[in-house]
Amino acid sequence: MYSHFGLFINGEWRASVTGKTAPVFSPVTEQALGDCPVASVADTEAALKAAASGFRAWAATPAFTRADALHRIADEMVRRADEAARMISLETGKPIAQSGREWALSIDQFRWYAEEARRIYGRIVESRVPGGRFEVHHEPVGIVAAFTAWNFPAALIARKVAPALAAGCSTIVRPSKQTPGVAMVMVDCVRAGNLPAGAVNLVVGPTDATYGPLMASKAVRKVSLTGSTRVGQQMIRDAAATLKKVSMELGGNAPVIVYDDADLEACLNVAVPTKFANAGQVCVTGDRFYVHEGLHDAFVEGFVKRAETIKLGDGLDPTVGMGPLISGDRVDEMERIVGAAVASGAKIASGGKRAQGFNAGHFFEPTVLTGCTDEMGVMADENFGPIAAITPFTSEDEVLARANASDMGLSAYAFTTNPARARRTVQALKAGMVGINSFAMAASEAPFGGTNHSGMGREGGVEGIRDYLDIKSSQMVWA
Repeated sequence: MYSHFGLFINGEWRASVTGKTAPVFSPVTEQALGDCPVASVADTEAALKAAASGFRAWAATPAFTRADALHRIADEMVRRADEAARMISLETGKPIAQSGREWALSIDQFRWYAEEARRIYGRIVESRVPGGRFEVHHEPVGIVAAFTAWNFPAALIARKVAPALAAGCSTIVRPSKQTPGVAMVMVDCVRAGNLPAGAVNLVVGPTDATYGPLMASKAVRKVSLTGSTRVGQQMIRDAAATLKKVSMELGGNAPVIVYDDADLEACLNVAVPTKFANAGQVCVTGDRFYVHEGLHDAFVEGFVKRAETIKLGDGLDPTVGMGPLISGDRVDEMERIVGAAVASGAKIASGGKRAQGFNAGHFFEPTVLTGCTDEMGVMADENFGPIAAITPFTSEDEVLARANASDMGLSAYAFTTNPARARRTVQALKAGMVGINSFAMAASEAPFGGTNHSGMGREGGVEGIRDYLDIKSSQMVWA
């Protein structure tokens, strides 16, 4: 399955110099999908050397030429959409329709940044020196190391590679070892852009052989991470040694506020499928649901009713609504979270255990918990799984204070039909992204990212290219 790809270094697919491989396991069958090459330190050093050469050539390429290249990449991604969606579902287990949407979002990133490449504007600043003026330029920062997680293995790479290439940077992609095939398909599509050799590279392997050399290298000037807050904190410490620029999208613990004037049916119709998309393994998904006491019982009833209709199974089956968790460890963690909540007084309204009827796979039931308090781990921490914790509230001031009582600040949501209340809520919530009557936050044209322990920097929008650019000013004086 992986043999016709491999590591991608200096414009070529190759095996590891050691010949070492490791199996990649299906979360559905728990069987190996195939054996993936494992990068050594020597492979990563070769990628660094290639990226340095690729950067010199790519940074010198005119912006309009870079834009055309990104459009060619997007065209190839369109052509290979079915192949990519299947690979996403094979490696993550997510339903094929969700995989297709993820690939489409990835294509959008390349389209958007193809156009942003044409709009890297400088500016002229009048000087106080007679006959002088300042010119402000933007230049590519250099080699970019992109570290991505397994839950959105295509979109997370696209959000990093597309703006980096648009800015004129070269990249080294280090994806999760659980989803290397998706990264390989995307990098293979990048070849359609006819980029200089070394402009994009791919290494897959253990921390000491990949992360270590990349973070230690002075040549890498920018790192971008999608991962846990713990990993992000370590990366910041490691980046400090060589003063690399960093941007990172880390964990979330999103509150969902359902006010007393919300359209209950409309809210439930989007909240339930969003919560259980990708088996809840989404940083921006709603974890803690604050429902006005006047709607609480009806909300729980409607949530449970919809959750219990979700079909579990292999994501390649188009009738399946929720696939497995990525690993057995995650199933164990769901059991721990539910058990701790129940021991503290929460009630299981639906689900709450390993799914029955499967001979293999990491399946956990869509779960709804009620009677939750803010002190419970299920409310206070990101569960990163198919668990919806629901609690009532009385007043607007109360719920906003409770929603903000978290170190996380990635996303937050509220449902109301009152425009004034909606604006007050957006202003009050401490999060990088706020959805009102909507969970649709991931779009190429809008900035995506969080505050506080949820990270720094933005991906998407006009803001997304800025982290890949250095600013240079020059004063020119003519007598």
